[in-house]
Amino acid sequence: MNAVILFTRVPEAGTTKTRLMPYFNKYECEKLQTAMLKDIYIQCKIAGADIFISYTPEDKEDRLYQILGDKCKCFLQKGDGLGERMYNAFKYVFAKGYKSCVLIGSDIPMLTANEIKEGFRQLKYNELVFGKTADGGYYLTGMKKPVRDVFDIEAENGKKSAYGHSRVWENTFSRLKAKGFKIGYTKALHDIDLKSDITYHISMMRSIKKLQKTNTGKYLLKKRRISVIIPVYNEGKNIRNFLNQLNTLYGKCEIIFVDGGSNDDTKDILNSCNCGRYKVLSSPKGRAFQMNEGAKASCGDILFFLHCDSELPDKVPEHIRYVMKDFEAGCFGIAFRSKNPLMLICRIISNHRIKDRKVMFGDQGIFIDRELFFKAGKFPEIPIMEDYGFSLTLKEMGIRLGIAKKRIYTSERRFPDGNYDKLRLMWKMNRLRKMYRDGIDVNIISSLYRDMR
Repeated sequence: MNAVILFTRVPEAGTTKTRLMPYFNKYECEKLQTAMLKDIYIQCKIAGADIFISYTPEDKEDRLYQILGDKCKCFLQKGDGLGERMYNAFKYVFAKGYKSCVLIGSDIPMLTANEIKEGFRQLKYNELVFGKTADGGYYLTGMKKPVRDVFDIEAENGKKSAYGHSRVWENTFSRLKAKGFKIGYTKALHDIDLKSDITYHISMMRSIKKLQKTNTGKYLLKKRRISVIIPVYNEGKNIRNFLNQLNTLYGKCEIIFVDGGSNDDTKDILNSCNCGRYKVLSSPKGRAFQMNEGAKASCGDILFFLHCDSELPDKVPEHIRYVMKDFEAGCFGIAFRSKNPLMLICRIISNHRIKDRKVMFGDQGIFIDRELFFKAGKFPEIPIMEDYGFSLTLKEMGIRLGIAKKRIYTSERRFPDGNYDKLRLMWKMNRLRKMYRDGIDVNIISSLYRDMR
């Protein structure tokens, strides 16, 4: 007979996954732990062994029944330290007549029934089995009888506990090896203790799609924070209408305006309408400088760069999160209110360029993983084509781009009125991009762009 011990702290705000704070508040930490506990319990049931939940603190058994159902078998952890409590959990289960038992933690969202089954398979040929974690600990240990030596490791100098640091597995292994134990292994996995672990799990969900459908995956994708970064310069005539558009985003996203030294009333309007709903920063003039400054001041997991002459679709956060579950960067694409056929052609070509040329532009509403943005070196701080240069960097890095189902309607104000002049501007912009790719001095390109306008 085989048994699995799911060793866990009962999810409780303020005591669960506290190392994730302040990235998550205490209630979000509780919900994340609840999601992971549900997922791991499902995998334990698939593995086919009898399941026991060894929990702490006491008097919280009813909470476990709420999470896992009233048929789960629970018993209280006993002992002073973590090692003693795990050892006592094994003793409790082996006393019921089981021949093999594995104990697993409750914060390994990539754990599957395969690792549990492999643990039991390894015990057919070994005295002990371990599944290591990437941070130097272990998420699984198994044995055929209670083995005290597994848990008799000593705290390192200056540490209060023998557990909870990066040398737990190393210290455990060296002790057991010295005593001659035969040890088997399961696949190494990542646990979730820190914000960086969440970042890693998000990246893994893009390649292992089934992780997106777990309780943990759904929760983490839903909780990704979005920072909206808006560079402005002399937008006094348009900024009030734009602020009205943002009403649906207040409280859902962090919003940061970065003024590039406006000499009209742009900044006064922003400050008078604020009421704590957004931040207003200042930087040198130039979209690259402004957007980089906003990114450095932001807190979001996803950075969304938006022009203030844009008209947003509904449910912006939902569209962004939907794309970002599969991609590290993407955009909305553009549309124009004009019925002019040249503007329709411009829309088609511009949006096709995202998939065909792997290039996106600022007026399409670029969004990107925070870590990737800084890894890519931010927007190049040049007077023009910072968005194009940044896209080319992402392309060189091999980053796939996603595109939202909805489009941003953008202003035509940079286009002249006549069809001939519109077409001429489109052709010249294409030539300027070619000049940029050919390494022509960007200041020369900038002066040519000003002459065109």
